[in-house]
Amino acid sequence: MTKVLITGGAGFIGSHIAEQCILAGHEVVAIDDLSSGKVENLPDGVLFRKIDISDSQAIQGIFNEVKPDCVIHQAAQISVSRSVREPDHDAMINIIGLINTLKASVEQKVRSFVFASSGGVLYGDVYSPADENTPAMPVSPYGISKLTGEYYLKFFSREFGLRTVALRYANVYGPRQDPHGEAGVVAIFLQKMLATKEPVINGDGKYVRDYVFVKDVARANLLAMSSERTGFSAYNVGTGIGTDVNDLEKGLREKLLQVMEHKGHTLSIPKVLYGPHRAGDLRSSLLDCAKINRELGWSPTVGLDEGFLRTAEWFARLF
Repeated sequence: MTKVLITGGAGFIGSHIAEQCILAGHEVVAIDDLSSGKVENLPDGVLFRKIDISDSQAIQGIFNEVKPDCVIHQAAQISVSRSVREPDHDAMINIIGLINTLKASVEQKVRSFVFASSGGVLYGDVYSPADENTPAMPVSPYGISKLTGEYYLKFFSREFGLRTVALRYANVYGPRQDPHGEAGVVAIFLQKMLATKEPVINGDGKYVRDYVFVKDVARANLLAMSSERTGFSAYNVGTGIGTDVNDLEKGLREKLLQVMEHKGHTLSIPKVLYGPHRAGDLRSSLLDCAKINRELGWSPTVGLDEGFLRTAEWFARLF
């Protein structure tokens, strides 16, 4: 049995990773400061500790207590706009917090370390799927901290022999996504629709993104954790398929109405509103995932139709 420590384990993606680790027979310890995560997200059988990763003593203490075999590092400050307003806060969590966790991993002789990176903030505007050799061009402190994190992974791998993997996520969506989060457009739309409020699209809605279902992302983390490849590796985790926000809104509306009809409810969703575009929004972000398929055997299994339906069912579960 492998003992896995998941930072940010009570969050949207972290809790799905914890769930799949439990199903795979691993022992799981989740740490989270609960700034956005929720303990109720965690499956039964997970040991939970409320810890801030920027607290080096607390991190050292939990590593000494549980002595993990592997670490999956999901904890992060994820708001691009907040990173612009408070770059010091972003760096404290996304850089210092990562360093604290890497240092403790080396001291406890952790076997592998998986890091949640981001394809969109690293590659910038790309109109065809970008592979891992695409030059990194971050334009926000959040993107800079993610790129810096990858450099630290390379350093700890080279200097201390720690096996490290950076997973560069596309736009992750699915059950348990926070509708109040900056990065959760699927959750934001579904919450608005269920409240019979107008979904708001920024700009012309022709902003293309690569949407990947959260359970596929969790599976990528387990494969990366179990990989025997040495040194540092970076992998894109997405679908390579672009969907603009206009089509996203239409697809979610259709699936939610289908779910509500099945439940015997009639839902009247107002027409979508168009607001001003958001400064700095990428026009297009797509990821080429051939490398992770070739080296780890991963490919997405949940298409948008199924993913939207499963997400809509979760958001409508209380009706």
